[in-house]
Amino acid sequence: VQLQASGGGLVQPGYSLTLSCTVSQRRMDALGCLGWFRRAPGKEREFVAAMTTSGGGPFYAHSVRDRFTIYTDKNFFYLQIADLQPDDTAVYFCAAMTEYNSEYCVDQKYYADWGQGTLVTVSS
Repeated sequence: VQLQASGGGLVQPGYSLTLSCTVSQRRMDALGCLGWFRRAPGKEREFVAAMTTSGGGPFYAHSVRDRFTIYTDKNFFYLQIADLQPDDTAVYFCAAMTEYNSEYCVDQKYYADWGQGTLVTVSS
């Protein structure tokens, strides 16, 4: 499967943004876990949100659960981010795997396929 993340940019604090991940070369229903991860400047990549194509989840990192929403539509899945904060500045990656195990969904080491990342910069 090929994944392409898009939708990043420069955003002022308090604004919202929706990131998209295009899924190609494989049917969405052939996938299991769909996830979003981010890598902030100087930090390790971390889990943000995930769900399964069979309706499992969604799962969110504790620090973002009130502001982030993951959802799918046809051959896309999205990460909607509300009330952006400077700490949300990061490169955001989408990822997918064929496994449905919810424990796997939140752990990046199980993801086989990754998009290239899209940069979100939150600054006034």
